[in-house]
Amino acid sequence: MFKYDTKKIRNFSIIAHIDHGKSTIADRLLELTHTLEKREMKEQVLDDMELERERGITIKAHPVTMYYKAEDGEIYQINLIDTPGHVDFTYEVSRSLSACEGALLVVDAGQGVQAQTMANVHLAIERDLEIIPLINKIDLPTADFEEVRRQIEDVIGLDTTNMIGCSAKLGTGTDLILERVIQDIPPPKEPEDDILRGLIFDSHYDTYRGAMVYVRVISGEIKKRDQIKMMATGHEYEVLETGIFAPHQKPVDSLRPGEVGYLACNIKNTADVKIGDTVTHKKHPAQKPLPGFKLIKPVVFAGIYPIDTSDYETLKDALVKLQLNDAALHIEQETSQALGFGFRCGFLGLLHLEIIFQRLQREFDLDIIMTAPSVVYRFTLSDGTVKEVDNPAHYPDPSIIEWVEEPWVKVHVMIPKDYLGVMMNLGIEKRGVCEHTETLDEHHLLLTYRLPLSEIISDFNDKLKSITRGYGSFDYEFDCYEESAVIKLEVRVNEEPVDPFSCLVHKDKALAKGRDICAKLKEVIPRQLFKIPIQAAIGGKIVARETISALSKNVTAKCYGGDISRKRKLWEKQKKGKKKMKEMGIGKVRIPQEAFIKMLKTD
Repeated sequence: MFKYDTKKIRNFSIIAHIDHGKSTIADRLLELTHTLEKREMKEQVLDDMELERERGITIKAHPVTMYYKAEDGEIYQINLIDTPGHVDFTYEVSRSLSACEGALLVVDAGQGVQAQTMANVHLAIERDLEIIPLINKIDLPTADFEEVRRQIEDVIGLDTTNMIGCSAKLGTGTDLILERVIQDIPPPKEPEDDILRGLIFDSHYDTYRGAMVYVRVISGEIKKRDQIKMMATGHEYEVLETGIFAPHQKPVDSLRPGEVGYLACNIKNTADVKIGDTVTHKKHPAQKPLPGFKLIKPVVFAGIYPIDTSDYETLKDALVKLQLNDAALHIEQETSQALGFGFRCGFLGLLHLEIIFQRLQREFDLDIIMTAPSVVYRFTLSDGTVKEVDNPAHYPDPSIIEWVEEPWVKVHVMIPKDYLGVMMNLGIEKRGVCEHTETLDEHHLLLTYRLPLSEIISDFNDKLKSITRGYGSFDYEFDCYEESAVIKLEVRVNEEPVDPFSCLVHKDKALAKGRDICAKLKEVIPRQLFKIPIQAAIGGKIVARETISALSKNVTAKCYGGDISRKRKLWEKQKKGKKKMKEMGIGKVRIPQEAFIKMLKTD
């Protein structure tokens, strides 16, 4: 039986690129510590969302407390704080790492060090964590243990003298991991005082008990009936239950320094729980919160609309439910002339957007359409005010715009050497600036680029995978806002502006984008009894045009031979009739909803 002692507690996280075997290693550790019996085991235990299991990625972090009898005969409490691996959840990863003293770095023996691994390792190094390198999948025929070991030493700069090689799938070598965790990862620091300070590193929503707060206690003790206060929001609550994850929720009497667990406080809304916030006692609060807290701001925006307007209320309920489990999702109501009532949603990145879209379709069985993603531009107006715009409909009057700024990101791209030329071409096409190039080994390069975020969110990942035949990987972090020549590209059908197809675009890309939109619209808009011009305009200047030819009746079908002037007379009469019809306003173009849906789906 474990007796509480901070020297017998170990808190660690697992860092890995997507699909390097992080969740499978967690499964083996649960088996070794008998936290779950064989009959309760299934693959990827900690990934409880269907989408996570199917795609092999961790979307939601899931902590677990294990008790392990080490070779020295002592029983240790080992807290694994599982983290998401993807770039869109970097802030969550950084908070989870702040709750640990060490990290297990998992690298695939076949693929070697990847861009994502680099990003998360740097987060761990910044926090001065003890890092244990581990090479997984050594059973694969493509495994190259020595080469990957050299990469970890040269690229990341870690000592690999006592490197662990294992196969989590077969279970070989996994028994060494826990011993290394106990030997190499330091126990939590002894607290300076008894004042409660707890780091909130995650939360989820329970239908019956409200928001469950995941907390790592740094100092003090927290137990049932305590009156607590969240330092960032100032909200006060009574603790109804404290517990640990084993891996399911298991109530305990109290949480003490160094321990990881959850609090149930009957919090109605997850938006009230801020990741990175500090929990303290209401009566004897801490003077200063724990460092590193920041509010999560969405960087990518897109409109979500129900295809059937009667599903609007269902979509609203579904988004609210998703927001309860994901406080980073931003929602506001929006109306479109073409698509009716819907929502403007803010996401942390493209994967986050894709996950939410798929969850709405699967978990709530909704037929929905999503508009093309856009980023937040900053407009400085002539009166000095700064306006943030993510929707072309809110574009300010061009006469009062002083300058426009767009978000730029720092991108780390890892590619095989043979693809350097095509990668450089892609960088130029995406308005990127290559800052420096590093040689990782004789086969791989690490390129550091600065790119506009708007270029990343369109099709950068698809193009990178395509030109490198799937071997390229990239990771990005927000850099800064920079002045840019961003303009509104207005789309007109039959001289009338159509807002849903208009977009904010860089001046150099406006011509190509305009031609592309006009060509697509020509395919999806049905023909009428008169010619329909489709135009892309910047201000008053037309930059691209397509014309949908008219449906016309063959008025000369009854003319068999004879003089041509007879046919000309009939054609002239038909022409005048079409002109009159257009002038009288009978010839209004009604774009069917199917055309909007087809157009947005191709985007």
